[in-house]
Amino acid sequence: MSFPIRAITLDLDDTLWPFAPIGARIDRVLHEWMQVHSPVTAARFDLAGMRELRERSFADNPHLHHDLSALRRLTLQQAFELSGGDVALVEPAYEVFYAARNEVECYPDALDALARIAARVPVAAVSNGNADLARIGLDHHFAFQLGSREHGAAKPQASIFHAACARLGVAPGEVLHVGDHVDMDVVGALDAGLRACWINRTEATWPHADKVPDLAFDTLAGLADWLDAQAARAA
Repeated sequence: MSFPIRAITLDLDDTLWPFAPIGARIDRVLHEWMQVHSPVTAARFDLAGMRELRERSFADNPHLHHDLSALRRLTLQQAFELSGGDVALVEPAYEVFYAARNEVECYPDALDALARIAARVPVAAVSNGNADLARIGLDHHFAFQLGSREHGAAKPQASIFHAACARLGVAPGEVLHVGDHVDMDVVGALDAGLRACWINRTEATWPHADKVPDLAFDTLAGLADWLDAQAARAA
């Protein structure tokens, strides 16, 4: 398939790097910090208990689903309150979380592919997560980073895709959104009028008969190769 692409919007978690190892590290590091700085909280909430509290906070606060940082702070506040800990520790605990959250290990293909893609077209990060590309050290590959927290709504809402296209100065039909999530990334982008590329690293089966991605690859390198081929044909 061949079509013009003038810019790319790119998901981060589970597209550039796997999130599961990050989540496990966050849980472990936070618990170890609690054991030192708020032993009553560590005793009240082990790893599973803190995870359950976080999931309950998420379920009880749908109005905050676009702001994972606010949800994390809320969970920490609840943990201190319910355990008899010091709520003044919310921000120090959040900083421990955020440092661990931004320790990422990219997929083996991702860094080279990202550099190749960014050399071809402007790339904007569009994410529901709260990673900090500057803190990670990858911001130089991106025109900008647009998070759901800053925008006020999360994927798959069309508004966040349209806001990214507006900042890029490119019509939605000439922007390719790239991500791993079937509904939030691919279907959301298609519904917003963008082109969509599914990064399917798990060999999953596409679940929708009525909507299909414009492109699908098992690595980000596949997209970089496609862009190179497009450029070669146009030369």
